[in-house]
Amino acid sequence: MTLWSGRFSGKLDAAAWLLNTSLPFDQRLAAQDVRGSIAWAGGLLQAGVLSQAEHAAIVTGLNQIAAELAQNTFTFHESDEDIHTAVERRLGELIGSTAGKLHTGRSRNDQVATDFRLWMLDSLPLLVQAVTGLQSTLVALAEQHTETLMPGYTHLQRAQPITLAHWLMSHFWPLQRDKDRLTDLRDRVAVLPLGCGALAGTAFEIDRETLTMALGFDAPAPNSLDAVSDRDFAAEFLFCAALLGVHLSKLSEQMVLFTTPEFGFFELADAYSTGSSLMPQKKNPDLFELARGKTGTLIGLLTGLLATLKGLPSTYDKDLQEDKVPVFQAFDTLTLILPVLAGALETMTIHPQKMSAAIDSAMLATDLADYLVRKGVPFREAHAAAGKSVRVAAEKGVSLDELSLNEWQAIGRFESDVYQVFDPLESIKRRNATGGTSPDSVKKQIAKAKEVISHQ
Repeated sequence: MTLWSGRFSGKLDAAAWLLNTSLPFDQRLAAQDVRGSIAWAGGLLQAGVLSQAEHAAIVTGLNQIAAELAQNTFTFHESDEDIHTAVERRLGELIGSTAGKLHTGRSRNDQVATDFRLWMLDSLPLLVQAVTGLQSTLVALAEQHTETLMPGYTHLQRAQPITLAHWLMSHFWPLQRDKDRLTDLRDRVAVLPLGCGALAGTAFEIDRETLTMALGFDAPAPNSLDAVSDRDFAAEFLFCAALLGVHLSKLSEQMVLFTTPEFGFFELADAYSTGSSLMPQKKNPDLFELARGKTGTLIGLLTGLLATLKGLPSTYDKDLQEDKVPVFQAFDTLTLILPVLAGALETMTIHPQKMSAAIDSAMLATDLADYLVRKGVPFREAHAAAGKSVRVAAEKGVSLDELSLNEWQAIGRFESDVYQVFDPLESIKRRNATGGTSPDSVKKQIAKAKEVISHQ
């Protein structure tokens, strides 16, 4: 029997029932529903609605339900409209009519909002932990490659030499911002809707501050109308998830490129590669491609929920039943992707010789300009002279470091020490300012990253 059937003389159409029921997905809130109900029973006891014996029976029954859920022995029925119905129905089977007192002063509107927030409070640390796992892999790899050279790119064109450690750490910091956002989100999740009823608040003397403390929230929601409709926290979570996905996609895109034979910088382990059903030679980075592809889905989940929320009137509307599936899907997607990417990076083979071979003397043209600046030439003149040297070398069909001294001196104020410019490691070492690619600077960056991780 549904919780609202007293008003109706007929049964809901079978197809309408399938559309209306939320049990297939909101049963994921079962543990949180029981926790919220135990706290609510305590509130009813304090308000004088339940006797000590009734309260004890309800809590005993709810604890048994919690055990059944944990042991996967809880049986759902076809008549269970949602997780709230299922828990209340089972409680009635266990303790009889006293179970019917539990819902006094409570609506499924404030109940589901509470369950959902409890689930998110439980889940945010798990997602943060998964992000930290990938960060730790990046840091461990970076520590091994502070002097491993590779080309840096802008516009996907070779730009300047950098270290592999610097490249790896460039993916650490976006993930740190993602974690900061997820951690900060907790403050807006930890607002308690329970006790707000359907929309106008409860008519019983419920101490919502005590409920807040019992369930680990920070404060009771200040407005009952807003409390039952507020899904900002769900939308914000999906934004955090989508942006995290964007950062993973950016890493994945580069991994797809760098594992091609054309680059050959990295080779993925067999455990993190797939093959072709037709071409026996293929070794595909499908897992990174999937991470890249699923980011589009994560973005879609965010826009979908925002579209649902944008036209709703005040308080609760059944449209809000659409809030949980995208959040669950985003959480599941990310907690699956993150350890896989960490494992793929941890086990890949790195080819330092191929990376250093991709660094040519033209990538040190900026160093030529810096060379002239150190001799007192204004940067704009130095930049023009360095650009001219690139053009002359191209016209002669040689690399920059193959120009003769006479040719250099015809271009500008270059001397015999100009050839020292063409050492990529020395170029990297000169970029020693905070945040730069020099080995010393990157080691400081790694130390800071390890400190950030340890504090969390």
